[in-house]
Amino acid sequence: MRAAWESSTYGARTLAHKVDVDPKSVERWVHLGRTPRRTTATTAAEILGEDVHALWPALRQSRPARAVSPELVALHEKRADVPTSAFVDLLTQAGERIDVLVYAAVFLHEAYPRFNDLLRERAAEGCTIRIAIGDADSTNVQQRGQEERFGHGIESRCRLALMHYRPLIGAPGIDVRTHETTLYNSIYRADDQMLVNAHVWGVNAYGAPVWHLRRTDCSGMFDTYAQSFGAVWETATPAEDN
Repeated sequence: MRAAWESSTYGARTLAHKVDVDPKSVERWVHLGRTPRRTTATTAAEILGEDVHALWPALRQSRPARAVSPELVALHEKRADVPTSAFVDLLTQAGERIDVLVYAAVFLHEAYPRFNDLLRERAAEGCTIRIAIGDADSTNVQQRGQEERFGHGIESRCRLALMHYRPLIGAPGIDVRTHETTLYNSIYRADDQMLVNAHVWGVNAYGAPVWHLRRTDCSGMFDTYAQSFGAVWETATPAEDN
């Protein structure tokens, strides 16, 4: 700060007047290394024609984090704590879009045998439905089985999931694909609401956290996961009815 101030044409009083602070504050910035509030620092940096972080490096770390994102509706310690009815209710409310990105998630069909009927009904009402499940032959799926100490079980569950969804292949408004990506999160989206099941190395999905998000504006957490789904979807392969 001192070098920038000394090389400028501003005295302490002039700079203080422009920034709307007491001249003693400017002197403390220059001679004692004090850091002003972010808004004041930004204004001063603009007047001096300097980068605010170059003048006050401490501001790089001092931005307070929000304790809770406005998009976070609920946080569940484990997926096992979330009743299947919560997933079903969320998807039932969808009017425009349903996106599901998983490796298997056969619990949906096992706990709610009418799951395919639900999707058909939503599609009949004009909802666009995209289902992406893991390719059982993918090395990433097989690696996940080893990491979760689930062995070949996860590959079997991927095949079982495809068996469950196969009757929906070709249904109007419903697109089923398989993907080979490393799955960092399972995503269950219904319009502007979403359940995200985080994946933790060495932990089965049912033992990992789930957060319920509601989209409030662009470029938030919700859109980050929605864009992730879109990227995986572009690489996925249409499932075959055989």
